[in-house]
Amino acid sequence: GWGRATAAMVANLGRAAGLPLIAAFRRQDAVANDCPVYAGNLGYGPNPRLVQRVRDADVVLVLGARLGEATTDGYALITPDHPGQTLIHVHPDAGELNRVYRADLAICADVWRFASMAELAAQDAGNPHAGGAEAHDEYRAWSAPQPREAVTLDLGLCVAAMREQLSPEETIICNGAGNFSGWWHRYWRYGGPGTQLAPTAGAMGYGVPAAVAGALRCPDKTVVAVAGDGDFLMNGQELATAIQHGANLLVILVDNGGYGTIRMHQERDYPRRVSGTALHNPDFAALARAYGAWAETVEKTEDFAPALTRALALPGVRLLHLRTAMEVITNATTITALRDRAR
Repeated sequence: GWGRATAAMVANLGRAAGLPLIAAFRRQDAVANDCPVYAGNLGYGPNPRLVQRVRDADVVLVLGARLGEATTDGYALITPDHPGQTLIHVHPDAGELNRVYRADLAICADVWRFASMAELAAQDAGNPHAGGAEAHDEYRAWSAPQPREAVTLDLGLCVAAMREQLSPEETIICNGAGNFSGWWHRYWRYGGPGTQLAPTAGAMGYGVPAAVAGALRCPDKTVVAVAGDGDFLMNGQELATAIQHGANLLVILVDNGGYGTIRMHQERDYPRRVSGTALHNPDFAALARAYGAWAETVEKTEDFAPALTRALALPGVRLLHLRTAMEVITNATTITALRDRAR
């Protein structure tokens, strides 16, 4: 029941009461990110200010989410017993309520029905709390890409270029699992329900098939698959399906020559002991052309925006092959920093 009508009611509730609206892991399109009380998302690599805001909250209203491992940082950000916090949990499945988390108030209801009633109640709430607007300002600062020193192909600035050329409301971003997705989770601003297709189960290879489905289902939208190299190699053959059925979609393939997420864990726990995470990749642009797609390789930040312009001007399947460095392991840290921290 979480569609645009529900999103509008939840946004109205947040604005009227001044409540920060926080997205669960890979549910960043639950409300449009330009909502004046949208506070960002939880999951991997969240805004530290948002994390602290959740820790300090006296009341947490969970609407439709399961409070899984990723959203709660391993059940630590909000604990199952959550001492000192009041938890109101709204979920349509009675079996989910009080299964893992002890709810102070458990409400078994469809999210749209609860949202419609809460929206009406919030109209009499008086002056809105200041926290919603403050949290939105923190989100906007966190999601504004800044140049990173000595990075040849800066993915944050690539997302900024996408924001200049694409409308969030008219774009569907699809991604699989991997550190590469963190740049889009942090810097892209989603336009509301149906604009993010991403696996909460952490399934690699999801992005390209999801983009094929999105392009065929919503031919009026710009559909972008964001994939890492290891991620793409799981289901990249679905380019053949896209071309066979005349889909219009863009693939942005981030190639750092390895399984970046697993390498990050290796460096964090066993620095300099690299095992089984390097990849011997094909020429992905040539591979895409072999399927019948248009493709270009991008190796510098300044070359991305013009390549994106050329790609968006064409119909059919297009692929931008972005060659990046493994050193820049996430949008917030490097392998060198992980090694230094482990000393």
